[in-house]
Amino acid sequence: MEPILVYGHPAGSSMGLIAAFEWLGQPYRLCRVDMLGEMRQPGYARINARHETPALITPAGRPVTETMAIAAWLAARDGDHRISYAAESAEADRMWQLLGFINTGFTGAFSPLWAALEMEPPNPILQENLRIWGRRSVIERHDKLEATIGDGPYLIGENLSLADAVLIGVARWLDFHEVADAGRWPKLAALRRRLEADPAVMFALAIENGETPAGSGSFKGHVALADVIERYGQTAA
Repeated sequence: MEPILVYGHPAGSSMGLIAAFEWLGQPYRLCRVDMLGEMRQPGYARINARHETPALITPAGRPVTETMAIAAWLAARDGDHRISYAAESAEADRMWQLLGFINTGFTGAFSPLWAALEMEPPNPILQENLRIWGRRSVIERHDKLEATIGDGPYLIGENLSLADAVLIGVARWLDFHEVADAGRWPKLAALRRRLEADPAVMFALAIENGETPAGSGSFKGHVALADVIERYGQTAA
């Protein structure tokens, strides 16, 4: 069977991994999950006990969680190096370095902002403090990423890679949370514009929005979450 990427909406970081599958050009399926509802249900723990997206169901039917693990799974199957680099190359080292930063400090900086947005019951004083903390953290992480971007069109020079995919799934949160004008970081803003105009990213965004766009032909359709849980969900030992 084809691998199944379990992706979250709205505005899930997993959007970028859909683009990565499109760039890779190998058959895959998708499973759509409402992160504000379905993902929090007890049954979802059979796919990811931490109730998070993304997740990947491998062709062997085994769930793999965590963005970095899924990126490594994709890279291991990228024999033509369409989205990755030879294992011992300087480009591969830089890709994994940037992937690590984007998936940890850069993404994590938004956590206080999400916590403030989703807090139930509301606590206005705590929520405002979380927003102040979150904005400062996001700006500081953007400053550091801006300083690492080179002169090439993408994060690793001339070619798209998994690092770009993971970035574009998260970078749009800057606008969602109204932290600062993206133009404050000109290299990062230019990279975002370039990625947002990419056909695979446009496809991924349309999928996330519930549309049925024409992609590269690699996408073989959606699988219902209930079916994924029933067929491939793991039960506690």
